[in-house]
Amino acid sequence: RTTHRFVIEYFNFFIFFSFNIFINKQMLLSILIPTHKDVCIELVHALTLQAFTIDDLTWEVVVADDGSTDQKVIAANQSINNEPNSRYVLYGENIGRAAIRNFLVTQARGEWLLFIDGDGKVIDDEYLKKFVNSQPVEVCYGGYKMMPGPKDNLRWLYERYAAPHHQVADRQQTPYQSFNICNLMIRRELMLKYPLDNRFVKYGYEDVLLGKHLQQADIMITHIDAPIGFFDYETNTHFVAKTEEGLQTLWEYRKDLQGYSKLLDIALSCNSFCRRVILGIYDINKKRWKQNLLSTSPSLWIFNLCYAWVKARANPLTLAFPLFFLDR
Repeated sequence: RTTHRFVIEYFNFFIFFSFNIFINKQMLLSILIPTHKDVCIELVHALTLQAFTIDDLTWEVVVADDGSTDQKVIAANQSINNEPNSRYVLYGENIGRAAIRNFLVTQARGEWLLFIDGDGKVIDDEYLKKFVNSQPVEVCYGGYKMMPGPKDNLRWLYERYAAPHHQVADRQQTPYQSFNICNLMIRRELMLKYPLDNRFVKYGYEDVLLGKHLQQADIMITHIDAPIGFFDYETNTHFVAKTEEGLQTLWEYRKDLQGYSKLLDIALSCNSFCRRVILGIYDINKKRWKQNLLSTSPSLWIFNLCYAWVKARANPLTLAFPLFFLDR
């Protein structure tokens, strides 16, 4: 019965979308939310409330679960199917950050796609309207905002330090390097032509390669002030591990990403003598530095010091952790 009902709803909404394409000429927007282990019902509800207030907008929300196994999370997200113009798709396995977003593109019916991560929150009453009003640009990025976190949390210390660089004026200086796939609106035809690289299974940099492709195709990225908010902070241990994973991704695909990561470009240009000096300093201090960063009193000074050392070495893999987020 559930499958039968889903098929009927899918068909009805397809007819609804088609009607608006050919009759009303409205903007057709698919809001695409990849998730893994996150309950997204509040995010979906907030988006639907805003969407209903916008004239000449035909919209849908599609949530794709990238292989979650927590039955409580899955059960909670099933209620998304009860929200207007919304559906929840449970993918049978974990296929990775790039592939799940490419899958969402195939599920979308709109001309425009707006990607939002499943742990994001709507923090602006005019959030969707700002994207709609950005027409007729082909690609539009709204930014993100980390809400205040615990004072002993390394991620929050960094985000507070880096916040000025997320402002529109700063992002516009390097538009192709200063966006994320989260909170990006883009024409569907562009995502079909330049899909995310499915090799990027682990954390980080799949959107940097997209930026490279868009720049090579001379497709402008417009930056606006329409941030999505994030309230959840991982532990210091998780933050360090995730940063290391991002560095691994950066180094593994260095040939593709060269020229689109300051960290990588500096590392690759460093001579052997400079590398040996920095490695020596790091080897002497690495245990003490990492203990600090994983502690309940992490030092932003050490965080930045590690960044200063790491950006000069040739292989970011063997050095540490905090660099990825500073480079982004």
